Amino acid sequence: MKVVGVGCGPGMLTAEAAAVIAGAAFIYGSPRAIALARSAIRPGCEVHEIEDYRALRSLPEHAVVLSTGDPMLAGLGYLPGEVVPGVSSLQVAFARLKIPLVRSAIISAHGKDHARAITDAREEVLRGRVVFLIADPTFDLGALAAALPPETGIAVCEDLGYPDERVAVGTAAGPPVVRGDLFVVVAGRF
Repeated sequence: MKVVGVGCGPGMLTAEAAAVIAGAAFIYGSPRAIALARSAIRPGCEVHEIEDYRALRSLPEHAVVLSTGDPMLAGLGYLPGEVVPGVSSLQVAFARLKIPLVRSAIISAHGKDHARAITDAREEVLRGRVVFLIADPTFDLGALAAALPPETGIAVCEDLGYPDERVAVGTAAGPPVVRGDLFVVVAGRF
């Protein structure tokens, strides 16, 4: 099996990913991942929307599984087989904000314990790291802001790579407003 990162938005498919996808006979992915890879999928390729993520381990060896962003950043990189990296939301967010990646601390709150993620984010910010927090639609940005020193920078990065991309910057004392469901949060001194 090959797990292929398709980037976090349109036009971010790497040449290596496009070549693997173009050579695939069977592709599995979320509707969003399939849409991002559509231009590289050849006619006649069987494309399947993933309905049960637990069943992915039992896919045939020659299957290609699409993962949004990069498979190793809260993606499908845990699956067996080769991983083809993709452009991640971390890379795009930090590029938009001009923050060196070496300053990052990655925390996932997507489908996880939000209170724990906020505690971890606070600890990392107090250590001088810039937190990249993978959020889900129910994540409470106000709770994160309340846990941080008031001067801490906070950015909400929504729909990265899409035409309606939005990067809003504020502070813990005056945090930006989340407007969409597809977003990440950057917090720290930047």
